[in-house]
Amino acid sequence: MTTARPYTFPQSHRLKTPAEFDRCYKRKRSSSDDVLIVYACENGLAHARLGCSVSKKIGNAVVRNRYKRLFREAFRLSQHELPMGTDFIMIPRPGEEPTQEVVKASLVKLAQHAARKLGPKPA
Repeated sequence: MTTARPYTFPQSHRLKTPAEFDRCYKRKRSSSDDVLIVYACENGLAHARLGCSVSKKIGNAVVRNRYKRLFREAFRLSQHELPMGTDFIMIPRPGEEPTQEVVKASLVKLAQHAARKLGPKPA
């Protein structure tokens, strides 16, 4: 009997400190489309982690928090398709608010593209 992998989003899968965000930005490996910008860097862990950065250009606090919930849910549902051992920062592009499916598809595509820019994984 096979066990299903849980779709959870524990605290250990989140970027929290400014130092973690800075490390990812300084690595300068990103990928983007008309919905998202995704920054990536190695984290040395057995799982991917997510950080969200939503500017005031996007809207007021209610709108920014809705984007963050949208991003967290897309990450939660697609984390098993993302490259392991990588940190990701998601930044929305200004414009109309995207749907859950659009964000999820964009995240998977951009995360894999940005992770390829990081180079081969160390053995």
